[in-house]
Amino acid sequence: MKNIVILISGTGSNMAAIVQAARQQKWSERLGARVAAVISNRPDAKGLLFAREQGIATAVVDHTAHASREAFDAALAQAVDAHRPALVALAGFMRVLTPGFVARYAGRLLNIHPSLLPAFAGLHTHQRALDEGCKVAGATVHQVTAQLDHGQILAQAAVPVLPDDTAETLAARVLTQEHLIYPQAIARLLAAQQEAAVRDRTQ
Repeated sequence: MKNIVILISGTGSNMAAIVQAARQQKWSERLGARVAAVISNRPDAKGLLFAREQGIATAVVDHTAHASREAFDAALAQAVDAHRPALVALAGFMRVLTPGFVARYAGRLLNIHPSLLPAFAGLHTHQRALDEGCKVAGATVHQVTAQLDHGQILAQAAVPVLPDDTAETLAARVLTQEHLIYPQAIARLLAAQQEAAVRDRTQ
């Protein structure tokens, strides 16, 4: 069984969308995959409660308890590795990861970003889109690299920017699309891995 580990910092709505898609679409049967654990850098992250209610293992690696970013990432990697992950999905995980951590999970580390990358990497994406007068906004699922909000794009979804939008209303509209494309991108990646494994066995 391929284990998926999801990292969160807050409510974990994208995490919940992935968990629900995995159950509804029977990932364990179709793709040989399951959400094995949810890990947060914040002890008060509300998403942890949802994960526990779903019977998913949870852990907290509090970044404030570590003297450096490297020390935190080392502790986080130890918690992640305990579940032997095939994929690690960042879902509202509000920490910039060190190059060493990213390299450790190269090809297995995914993120969802609330803009149509490469536009508006970083923070405050919705307000920046409004300030620039954009007519469309959206979200991007991508592989994580050492360069912030870069890496191979796996999925995107666009939404219109309405004349009366605020950063908050635009964010809410984009979030509905995030909940759709993140599980879809993960399922496609798992299916591709499954097909590659079959090819390797038959060659």
